[in-house]
Amino acid sequence: MSLPGFKKNKLNIFLILSFIVPFGLYMATLAPSVTFFDSGEFLTATASLGSAHSPGYPLFLMYAKPFTWLPLGNIAFRVNVATAVSSSLACLMVYILTTVLLAKESLLEDERFNRIAVNFAGLAAALSFAVTPRLWLQSNHDKPYPLLAFISAIIFYLLLKWQEQYREGNERPSYVYVCTFLAGLSMAVHQTIVLLLPAWFLIIVLTDWRMITRVKELVLATAFALLGFLVHLYLPLRALTNPLLNWGDPKTVGNFLWHFLRKGYPTDPPVRDLSLLWAQIRAFNVSREFTWLGVVLTLLGLVYLWRKNRTVLIAYFASVIVFLLVIAGYLNTPREVIFLTEEFFTPLYLLTSVMIGIGLFCLLGYAVRTARLPERIDAKVYGVVTLLFFSLPSALCAVNYFENDQHKNYIAFDYASNSLRSLPQNAIMFTWGDSGAFPLWYLQGVERMREDIDLPHTPHLVFDWYLDSMPRIFKESNLRKFDTTSFGPETALRIAVTENLSSRPVYVDFSTRYSVEFKEYQPIQRGIVYCIRKNSEPLGLPDISVWDNYNSRGILEKQSFLDLDTGKAILIYANSYLEAGEFLAGITRYQEAVMMLDKAVRISPEMKSNVDLIRMRYALGR
Repeated sequence: MSLPGFKKNKLNIFLILSFIVPFGLYMATLAPSVTFFDSGEFLTATASLGSAHSPGYPLFLMYAKPFTWLPLGNIAFRVNVATAVSSSLACLMVYILTTVLLAKESLLEDERFNRIAVNFAGLAAALSFAVTPRLWLQSNHDKPYPLLAFISAIIFYLLLKWQEQYREGNERPSYVYVCTFLAGLSMAVHQTIVLLLPAWFLIIVLTDWRMITRVKELVLATAFALLGFLVHLYLPLRALTNPLLNWGDPKTVGNFLWHFLRKGYPTDPPVRDLSLLWAQIRAFNVSREFTWLGVVLTLLGLVYLWRKNRTVLIAYFASVIVFLLVIAGYLNTPREVIFLTEEFFTPLYLLTSVMIGIGLFCLLGYAVRTARLPERIDAKVYGVVTLLFFSLPSALCAVNYFENDQHKNYIAFDYASNSLRSLPQNAIMFTWGDSGAFPLWYLQGVERMREDIDLPHTPHLVFDWYLDSMPRIFKESNLRKFDTTSFGPETALRIAVTENLSSRPVYVDFSTRYSVEFKEYQPIQRGIVYCIRKNSEPLGLPDISVWDNYNSRGILEKQSFLDLDTGKAILIYANSYLEAGEFLAGITRYQEAVMMLDKAVRISPEMKSNVDLIRMRYALGR
C-alpha cells in the first residue's frame, strides 16, 4: 500500500502543501495564551498529565503533552501549537482521501494534466476544510476535535484500501483490525467517534458481508478495539498520583464509571418544540461552513460517488443521519448551549470537504468535455484550472480570517490575572462558570501565579472528589456531613462562605455575585471581584486603586476574535466600571465616578443609556 503523493521515493508537492499551508495559517492566527471555555482546564490537565472534565480525554492530553516541552512561548501557546498540528494533519487526510477516491479517473489523454487535476482537487478540498469557520476556530487553541477528525479520516482511508484490495481478490482483514484498534483508541479523544461506527460497518458489510459471519475475524476485531480502549487506563493510573487537575478522581471503578459515563452533567432535557429542534439540526450547517457553492459542489461529489462508489455515498449519509439522530434527537441540547455541539460535527465536515474536492473535479470534467482544448495543454489552461479549484478556499479564507485571528487574544489571560491581582494574601475566591474558573486554574497551577490563594469552583462543591482535592478548605467542612447533591451548589456555597469568613478573606467572582442571592452577606466590589462581608460590618470606602493594576488588552479596542465568553468578559469589565461609577457618585466622589462611567461606555457603547440615567440622577453632566 502506498500513500498518494509518494511516487518513486519522491514526495508530491501537493501532499506537502496540504499540511504546510493550513499549519502556516493557523500559526499566524494562533492564540498566544489561554482562552475561554475549556481552554484553561485542558491546559492544566495537559501540563500535569491529569484528568480533564468527563470523560477525561486521556489520548488528547497525552498527545498534547510533548508539545509542552517546545522551547517557545508559554505552556498555553505550546499546547495551542499541538492543536494546529492535529488540524493540519486532518487537512492532509482530506487531500489523501480525495485523491484516493479519484485515483483511477482521467479527463484527457494527457496523463500529466490528469495527475495535476486530481492533485488540485485534493489540495483544494484540504484548503477548503482548513479555512472553514468551525475547524479554524478549533485550530487556534487547545481542542480535541481536530485530532478526532484526523484519526477518523485514517480509518476511512484504511477501509478504502481494504475495499480496494478485496475488489482485486485479496483478503486483507488486517486493515479492519487496525481500524477497530484506532476506533477504540479514539474513544479517549472524544466519545462522538462511536457515531461513525455505523458508517464504517456499512462499508465493510456492503463490500464483503461474509466478513461478519467469520467468528475468528469478529473476535480479533473486537480484541483490537478493546486493546485500543485500554488507553483509558491512563485515568486511574494518573489519578493514583494525585495530579494537579484530577477531575472525578477516577482511581476507583465507581469513580471511573462516573467519569467515563459523564454522570456529573445535568440530565433534565428541555421541553422541545419545532423551533428548538430546527436549531439543534442546524448545528450541522454545510452552507455556513462552505457557502452555498460548497453545497452545490458537495452534491456534485455525491452524484459522482453514486456512479463510482455507492458504498462511500451510503456511509456518508449514514454518518450524517446518525449524528443528527443522536446529537439533535437524543441529546436534546438546550438552546443556549447548542453552539457547543457544532464542534461534534468536525469529522462530518472533513468528509464533506472530500465531497467538495470530488465535486470540483467533476466540474472540471464538464468544462473539459465542452471546451475545445489544444492538443498540448498550455499555461493559460492551467491558470484557468487553478482559478477554478482555488476560488472557494481563497474566498473562505478572506471571509473567515478576521473572525478567527487570535494572535492578539489576551483577554482570558488578562481577565484571570486581573482577578488574581484584586485579591489580598491568603484569600479564597469562589468562582461560577467554566470560563471564569478555568483560566484561573491555568495561571495558578501552570504559570504558578498567586499560589497563596484558593480558588474553589462553586458548581463542584457538591462532589466529594472535589472536596478531597482541596483539603486546606474542606478537610473538616460541614459539606461532608450533608447530601450536597440534593440541596445544590448555592446552599453549598453559603455553607463554605460561613465556615471560612471568620478566618480568611472571602471573595466571589462576577458570575457568582450575580448567580447567587447573598441575603446574610453583602458583596463589596473590588475591581471585577467582590469581597464578602457580614451585613453587620461597615461598608467602608471603595478601593478603586486596583483598577490601575489591570491589563486591558483587547478591552478598549475592537477585537477581531469575539466568541460568546470573550464577549461576556468584556461586558463584565463594562458592568464593573458602571457599578463602581454609580457607587462613587452615590458617595459624592463625582470626578472618579465620571471617569468610571466614561470607561464603561468606551468598553461597551450599548451601556450609554444606562450611563446617561446615572448622570441625570446625580447631575453629572456630559
